[in-house]
Amino acid sequence: MMEKRITEIRQHIVAACERAGRNPSEVTLIAVSKTKPISMIEEAYDLGIRDFGENKVQELAKKHDQLIEKYGDNIKWHQIGHLQRNKVKQVIDKAVLIHSVDSLRLGLMIDKEAAKKGIVCDILIEINIAKEESKYGVYEEDLIPLFMELIKLPHIRVRGLMTIAPYVTDPEKNRKYFSKLRQLFIDIKTKNVDNGHKDIYFNPDKFDILSMGMTGDYQVAIEEGATMVRIGTGIFGERNYSEQ
Repeated sequence: MMEKRITEIRQHIVAACERAGRNPSEVTLIAVSKTKPISMIEEAYDLGIRDFGENKVQELAKKHDQLIEKYGDNIKWHQIGHLQRNKVKQVIDKAVLIHSVDSLRLGLMIDKEAAKKGIVCDILIEINIAKEESKYGVYEEDLIPLFMELIKLPHIRVRGLMTIAPYVTDPEKNRKYFSKLRQLFIDIKTKNVDNGHKDIYFNPDKFDILSMGMTGDYQVAIEEGATMVRIGTGIFGERNYSEQ
């Protein structure tokens, strides 16, 4: 059953890329494995999935540690949920990418903990593109000021932008949000940032990730430029939250 679902998703990714004149290799499929057992992650891995996304730090850390001996660096963990500052140290050297940075205070904590480990942490800035009160993320008008502060932190590498679009039954309703996020992405990538300045750590060539699109709307997101799509239900089926 999972094999069929993954096959269909990959076919849809290829089709969406064809419609947009893109190469499917530009799109990374992240399997959102929150609440799912190790056995299902192993099944997805055996079917070719290498990137997994978790909402909760404790769950990511636990699964990372359980599978590190078996898969090593071949399996990649993404922190996609809201990240509390007091949880940063638990995930700093386990996640290949933190998708959900939405404040300078969080950025400073990530920089501090990354410095302790002697690493540079890849992050995305989360945008609340539809300005939904129930969601985290910085509003688009606050993006550039936050970006300009984050790129001054030596142990952070800002790789791109992320958003969680509104829940809709018609994915076309989210096209405007994905299009807007892509425009913000382009605006930053082409921004004349003084890379020669000793206090700025930004390489536009490494600003290359647009994380947007989930099970219900990932095809539209890809058509609008997504380089990462985060799919949970479409791969693993419905979640049983009572098991948490």
